[in-house]
Amino acid sequence: MQGERTGQAVMHDRIREYEAFCERHSDWAVTMVEGLVTRESPTTDKAAVDRCGAALAGYLNDIEADVTLLPQDSAGDHLLAELGDGPNQVLLLGHFDTVWPVGQLKRMPLQQKGHRLFGPGTFDMKGGIAIGMLAARAVLEVGMTPAARVAMLWTSDEETGSATSQQAILQHGERSKAVLVLEPSGPGGAVKTSRKGCGQFELTVTGVSAHAGIEPDRGASAVHELARQIVFLESLQDVESGVTINVGRVDGGTRPNVVAEKAQAMVDVRVRTVADANRIERAFAGLTTEDPRTQLQVNGGFRPPLERNAAVRRLYEVAKQVASDLGRDLSEFSTGGGSDGNLTSARGIPTLDGLGAVGEGAHALHEQIDILALPWRAAMLAGLITRLVED
Repeated sequence: MQGERTGQAVMHDRIREYEAFCERHSDWAVTMVEGLVTRESPTTDKAAVDRCGAALAGYLNDIEADVTLLPQDSAGDHLLAELGDGPNQVLLLGHFDTVWPVGQLKRMPLQQKGHRLFGPGTFDMKGGIAIGMLAARAVLEVGMTPAARVAMLWTSDEETGSATSQQAILQHGERSKAVLVLEPSGPGGAVKTSRKGCGQFELTVTGVSAHAGIEPDRGASAVHELARQIVFLESLQDVESGVTINVGRVDGGTRPNVVAEKAQAMVDVRVRTVADANRIERAFAGLTTEDPRTQLQVNGGFRPPLERNAAVRRLYEVAKQVASDLGRDLSEFSTGGGSDGNLTSARGIPTLDGLGAVGEGAHALHEQIDILALPWRAAMLAGLITRLVED
């Protein structure tokens, strides 16, 4: 018992050293957030995202990380950065693309009010990137964790589903003892121990056009058929068990007096469990038209849920203890939004999400972070990394 208490005391002292280091370098982290936010980076604008990525690569080079550019044709280039040469790797995961178009800074200027920093992308999730990099610096520069190897994968397409980054995320996640996701925290700084799975589906119905007044019987309306499909999809919804289905966009037809030849719908589905994702996916695959003269094509699929399994619970308990050593209470939170942590958790890689900035307003005009929370969040992350690599 005496040895165990001594070990706990040593870890407690180390975490406090991380806290002091992060406090000393908090201005460095804030400056980085400001530099990244002023490089606007909407996912769909490759040139803009790559400009932000170049600035981020510069910050990584400044801390002597080994930076590898992962070039992409249809998205911004991703960045892999590695620090340390220990045998045990932890992957810090996040993205530098945002939902905001170039020019949003004119409407949402970067500005500090007290201890709050406002601006597009501050909370989701450029503040989290700064926390991850400050934590990596603490682990390596304080110099007491020779077993550590910290990999950071910063991607450019998370906001549109991670189509080009998924392979790299899983590849580097599988090499790691754990994946720590720097997405924004939940209320009060809570980490995210479960996330819903996110399904995106597109329904396209092709019918037969005709004059709606002269020969309506010769037509087969794609719009009418799509409407029947939408009513059926609504019957699959079970809000109480966490299954929600939202037809968010519908297009179809050409003129009121023409029987519509084509119609499309974009559908968002959220589920809590893999079992529900599989069930809903089978339902979409089994859709058939009521009017045999129409044809239906279904495309899409799921980003699986992050379920609160044993590995997630263990990581949360470790993080909670580290936070306690810093004099902080760390709660947990479940959210309906997805992240790249869903991908790694579903692959069986221990994953903890929501370790990024404390703030509010993701995807909203009042987006902001609490800059006073940056040092303790980074110190907690550094302590968590240390606990994981030395376990």
